[in-house]
Amino acid sequence: MTVDVLFPYYGDVAMMKQAVESVLGQTSQDWTLTVVDDGYPDDSVPGYFGALAAKDPRITYVRNEANLGANGNYRKALTFVRNELAVVMGADDVMLANYIETVVAAHQQFPSAQIIQPGVQVIDEHNQPVMGLVDRTKRLYAPRVHGSDGRRLLSGEPLAVSLMRGNWLYFPSLCWKSDSFVAMNFREGLNVVQDLALALDLIKAGGSLVVDSTVCFQYRRHRESDSSWRALEGTRFIEEREFFTGMADEFAAMGWRRAARTARLHVSSRLNAALLLPKAMRSKQHEGVRNLRHHVMARPGRSKK
Repeated sequence: MTVDVLFPYYGDVAMMKQAVESVLGQTSQDWTLTVVDDGYPDDSVPGYFGALAAKDPRITYVRNEANLGANGNYRKALTFVRNELAVVMGADDVMLANYIETVVAAHQQFPSAQIIQPGVQVIDEHNQPVMGLVDRTKRLYAPRVHGSDGRRLLSGEPLAVSLMRGNWLYFPSLCWKSDSFVAMNFREGLNVVQDLALALDLIKAGGSLVVDSTVCFQYRRHRESDSSWRALEGTRFIEEREFFTGMADEFAAMGWRRAARTARLHVSSRLNAALLLPKAMRSKQHEGVRNLRHHVMARPGRSKK
């Protein structure tokens, strides 16, 4: 079974090459790699991928004529899906050698599941394992896996409630069932929570998720990431707040009252903003301080839609 590895790219060249090498080093050779370069300003990049594609027909390189941004590039990447399973890999993350075989095995056991979350190790910009507060919190919210096979199937409102309490998914590591993934697609206009939104849209439509405890992916978390700066400036929480209140309304319309209440409170998102406040103050991010404080203190309400 072939897995489409979609690779929306814009960022550090050295880390990108490490990510690509990790795909080439898979124990299973049943994959394709499609790189969608969003116009990163480094003249060496096209030549690097051109040389790889000339040696390996499984590799395709596309460079956008105009920068589409994260959301637009993710949506474009989905147009290249051709096989039953797909992953949208981060350009600075690392697949361990057993990634493809792990997600395929999970799919074969639970063929109806739309999403597979395998085991993840978090690394920093120096490739060293790290476990900061954010990731310790993710582990706290993540469901426990029982059974000898190390896998668990989740669905419905309980899964939605779990993700609204704390988003324990690692988006670049997720493997998706392609037909539902492409049909649903990412919501337009989201740049921070587009992955969580897509997962919840599939769950609301009756989809299920497999948690596999096998560690097969390294997720990179470093201070210079776009999401880190958005968090410090507080802008990511503006999007999060609007998203959570909107999801609360959608859950309520479905009769998922617990999920609606949990989304409206979005406690873990508020706590995350509260923890960033001291750093924003020390950095004299005055606008960020205002955004973060508002997110922490805002009264739960309904969306303006």
